[in-house]
Amino acid sequence: MKNTKVLQEYVPKLNLMETEVAIKQIKDFFESKLSEALSLIRVSAPILLKGGKGLNDNLNGVERVVAFDAVDIGDAPLEIVQSLAKWKRTALARYGFTPGQGLYTDMNAIRRDETLDQLHSIYVDQWDWEKVITKSQRTIKTLKSEVNKIYKVFLETEQYLNHCYPKLTPVLPEEIYFITAQELENLYPHYSPKEREDLITKQNGAVFIMQIGDILRSGEKHDGRSPDYDDWSLNGDILFWYPTLERAVEVSSMGIRVDERSLLKQLRLANNESRLTLDYHRSVLNNELPLTIGGGIGQSRLCMFFLKKVHIGEVQASVWNEQIIKECLERNIPLL
Repeated sequence: MKNTKVLQEYVPKLNLMETEVAIKQIKDFFESKLSEALSLIRVSAPILLKGGKGLNDNLNGVERVVAFDAVDIGDAPLEIVQSLAKWKRTALARYGFTPGQGLYTDMNAIRRDETLDQLHSIYVDQWDWEKVITKSQRTIKTLKSEVNKIYKVFLETEQYLNHCYPKLTPVLPEEIYFITAQELENLYPHYSPKEREDLITKQNGAVFIMQIGDILRSGEKHDGRSPDYDDWSLNGDILFWYPTLERAVEVSSMGIRVDERSLLKQLRLANNESRLTLDYHRSVLNNELPLTIGGGIGQSRLCMFFLKKVHIGEVQASVWNEQIIKECLERNIPLL
């Protein structure tokens, strides 16, 4: 919390009871509109996956998975999901989805190595979505089209909440701005990636930063990405400028998924070619899975943004260390 500006005289726009009601309103409204906009149906999703299959999200490749054994399962450890990025693609194949059709689900994860602050919690909740596309649709044009559909849902949700709670004044611009990570570095070469995100998002209000994961001309990455789900040339993050905290907030990460060529290339660049022996990766290489586009949209992040909260703990019940609890108490930040 020391690295983020917090109003010293913070007064929540909604009280605790109003907040709980509004969280439900946001989730119900957004979920319905997202399903309609992207032609998605809701499916059940696991919170546990068997280890050793390559299905769990590796995130940046350094985070420790929460794993344990179970009496009646066998030797393979069970892992709590970090996200469902790869599981969704296998589900599309199993259910027989065709191009233009897709699924979404509620994803609940535990990320034990997360550094806790106003935007990050050990507990992660998001809408994970995925839809089937054709080979000819693996383009930037397709990516931008889906981003614009999702952004329209954000705008509709913001207007809906303003109607329900007039004190929640809309702040999002009418359109989202597109820029690649390399273009952003060229624009602000002497700033860090996070500083660039703040600068471009403050200027435009809502931004989709594309092509994240590969090394830029400076020799550095804009941000880390696992090499085995997004195609680094066809992915990106949605960020909103958040006046309440005076910073950019990432609300979604998404992309067109790897085909066999991009998977081989990215595993080689990441020195992760050992993953090629895993079930999921062999399925991609053998063209046993559909070509897809998908992503995750943070539920608590979205609720925090729309309800103009200063801490993610105001919209989700999680676990915090004593220092954070003390600071929130001193600054009138009511944690759920």
